[in-house]
Amino acid sequence: MQQQNSIPQIEGKQRILIAPLNWGLGHATRCIPVIKKLLSQGHQIIIAADGYPLQLLKQEFAQLEFVEFRSFSVRYSTGSFQIGKLLLSLPKILFDIWREHRQLQIYIKQYKISYVISDNRFGLWTRLVPCVYITHQLMVKMPKRLKIFEGLGWLIHRFFINRYTACWIPDEAENGGLSGDLAHKYPLPKQARFIGCQSRFSCTPDIVPTPTFHTVVVVSGPEPQRSLFEKEWIEKLLGKEQTVLIIQGFPQQEVNTKQLANITLVSHLPCPELKAQLLTAKEIICRSGYSSIMDLHVLNKRATLIPTPGQTEQEYLAEIHA
Repeated sequence: MQQQNSIPQIEGKQRILIAPLNWGLGHATRCIPVIKKLLSQGHQIIIAADGYPLQLLKQEFAQLEFVEFRSFSVRYSTGSFQIGKLLLSLPKILFDIWREHRQLQIYIKQYKISYVISDNRFGLWTRLVPCVYITHQLMVKMPKRLKIFEGLGWLIHRFFINRYTACWIPDEAENGGLSGDLAHKYPLPKQARFIGCQSRFSCTPDIVPTPTFHTVVVVSGPEPQRSLFEKEWIEKLLGKEQTVLIIQGFPQQEVNTKQLANITLVSHLPCPELKAQLLTAKEIICRSGYSSIMDLHVLNKRATLIPTPGQTEQEYLAEIHA
């Protein structure tokens, strides 16, 4: 297994299909530096996505070719036990994986694709062209009561990873990286390699923010937990002395802004503006998603990390980065 902490050089001039999972915005944001690197290598990029990830990447790469490619959708429960909700959704998830696998064969011929890169989409492998799978979570953290099944979860995920030509891990190989057990606990697939921390801010220009806020809250993740998180922090921070910016995680062409006393609600910020606000904030509050942690690492900023209730990966990451 190669240990290099960089995105590998892909030989030739390829037509590369890049498809992030639609599960919050994190899978799309960490594809931004990957796309920029591949463009610098001279490849043609086609982005296949849906929902907010599609809108986000259209804002970042308006010059590229896009195709709407629906991925399996997950809706969380309003409680703290998400495994039950996911198990109930399993038949639909498996069908959606099969469907996207079939659809990929069509897209390869239709768009003359010579290379595929999937960020955590299980079904985007084929024998027709080389396929890369991006993930930091090679093992799945289970709730304590189901910890006995952790090894089984790792084997199931490994089954899908082994369908791919290569597995890229957005983390450092040394000292447990940022992902800890998620990528470092179990033996890695032979085709896996670490490609280093992949943050959208690593290739984003600096700008001076106006205005500057004391507290910045970054809202993210699947519904209904996204909305619950936003509502919770509006209630906690409304009427306080400090100025607050809440970024709702709704990427769209026009940025919508709303004022609630000391709180400014904004639908979305382009990468340079978001980077500027985070760099100057006295306090940052966000989910403990892995892409958020990579962003904070690149900016060298601390934050209050709040895991999505019942999402064991985020609970683990919040604990080790506390």
